[in-house]
Amino acid sequence: MCTAITYKAENSYFGRTLDVYFSYGQEIVVTPRNFSFTFRDKGKIRNRYAIIGAAVVKENYPLYFEAANECGLAMAGLNFPKNAVYYDKAETKDNIPPFEFIPWILSQCKNLDDAKKLIKNINLWNENFSENMPLSPLHWIIADKEKAITAESTKDGIRIFDNPFGVMTNDPTFDYHLINLGEYANLTNKVPENLFGDVKLNLHSLGIGAKGLPGENSSTARFVRAAFTKTNAETVKDENESVRQFFHILGSVNQVKGCNKTTENKSMYTDYTSCINLDKGIYYYTTYENSCISAIDMHKCNLDGDKLVKFPFRRKLIIENQN
Repeated sequence: MCTAITYKAENSYFGRTLDVYFSYGQEIVVTPRNFSFTFRDKGKIRNRYAIIGAAVVKENYPLYFEAANECGLAMAGLNFPKNAVYYDKAETKDNIPPFEFIPWILSQCKNLDDAKKLIKNINLWNENFSENMPLSPLHWIIADKEKAITAESTKDGIRIFDNPFGVMTNDPTFDYHLINLGEYANLTNKVPENLFGDVKLNLHSLGIGAKGLPGENSSTARFVRAAFTKTNAETVKDENESVRQFFHILGSVNQVKGCNKTTENKSMYTDYTSCINLDKGIYYYTTYENSCISAIDMHKCNLDGDKLVKFPFRRKLIIENQN
């Protein structure tokens, strides 16, 4: 269960929440330009564009949860268990297992148009990373500095949707989320108009214009809440203010331990929230344990190198004592 958004201010931003009931041990990983990816069907390909994002590294391979390349193209994989379908190997296609999808696109594409061309020939191949690491059922939001799409591999094959809201959560399929959003077209951030004729009504509170905005943790509720919050959030120009605003927007869908239990009685929670400046290549994040914003600038790493650069998430709570 996760939520991803794009955000346009003076710069462009992309990020997500990772909602889980345990941590995978992920790190922030920079893949430099000369790192060689070995793809199961396509062989070894030297990385064309440097990449930064959150990943678990296994066998020197970054399994990215979300990432962006130095050109400002970004991707995030979100849980999609009810609808994800992967396929057997196809002779005339680029057979890409889902764990290779983000590296396959971000290592070769500068923008969304490049990505769409590659996706047209992709077959999301039902090939596990290893015997102990089966595939995760995912769908993806892909965005550059101007627009976003959603990619889903279902029983109907791979489908691409324009994503005008720059928002994505989990099941159901993206087209359903767009239809469902229409149920909330009346929501407003303004004081609502009195439609009771000449009877003057005294509103007991501000915020009534958004009455009906769903507040639970379901994927459909988070989609509506994130779309409403992002649409109405004030746009700012300063970098620090933009980053802060981004985290406030995603804060509207953060999950608190104990409020959303799995069938095994385990607590879902927002393990981390990320925000990537697509113009500057800076990865910002907070964690459940530490709400202080940390930042990693990919351009301060050796982007012409050939080895992965890893940074641990800072999870120890930081409190500034004022007296």
